Amino acid sequence: MENNNTRRNFLKQTAILSTGTIIGSSLFNSAFAAETNSIADGLNVEEEKVSAVDGYTLPNLAYAYDGLEPHIDKATMEIHHKKHHQGYVTNLNKAIETLDKKLMEHTDTLEHIFEKMSKFPEAVRNNSGGHYNHSLFWTLMKPKGGGNPKGNLAAAIMSTFGSFDEFKKQFSDASMKRFGSGWAWLVVQDGKLVIGSTANQDNPLMRLRGKGLRGKPVLALDVWEHAYYLKNQNRRADYVSSFWNVVDWDKAESLFNS
Repeated sequence: MENNNTRRNFLKQTAILSTGTIIGSSLFNSAFAAETNSIADGLNVEEEKVSAVDGYTLPNLAYAYDGLEPHIDKATMEIHHKKHHQGYVTNLNKAIETLDKKLMEHTDTLEHIFEKMSKFPEAVRNNSGGHYNHSLFWTLMKPKGGGNPKGNLAAAIMSTFGSFDEFKKQFSDASMKRFGSGWAWLVVQDGKLVIGSTANQDNPLMRLRGKGLRGKPVLALDVWEHAYYLKNQNRRADYVSSFWNVVDWDKAESLFNS
């Protein structure tokens, strides 16, 4: 069982965490599998089909816990990944076990769950969002990241916001103005780039009653206190500023192009 769980290491990064696979439900059946538990050695992935009934697992990082220093510290990354993210995975699996089997029909992936999110109990909403959001978040950062976006994403940012600096200002503002815990997002909504935020572990893919941010994620920032408190204490602004030094713009560009 342990080896099987290792091989089913969540949804393949280059598939369901891209905007293209979000568009077509027929493309949702890709999975992420790690052949090694070594974080520093990175990941070898292969395509597998994963179902919620098989149980979700914690994805490895593609970099060491200290790989984002000095911008995001090792202790925060280790606790954030091994404790907080693992908690969402564990509680999601427990929550799914209690559900009526009919409710879980045609829900092979988290995106399928998000499509009918309003039908699920709060435990599934919180923990499925926590699992997906963090799994995406890890891939959007890298050692020696930062700088400026390039390619089509850079052109779209210029066209939409006028300049990269203005984009950063608006994204940072969304991060700072999110009251309490939540996430800031850059999404493609109706063919346009939109900046917004969501509360708690909600995300722009969830179909929820009422209005809210909807779109395909291109960039995400976790603004829960556990993402920055060990290093920055209550200074969220310092954490948001540090984020720009570790953004993986290649990943964001890939998501946008998809």
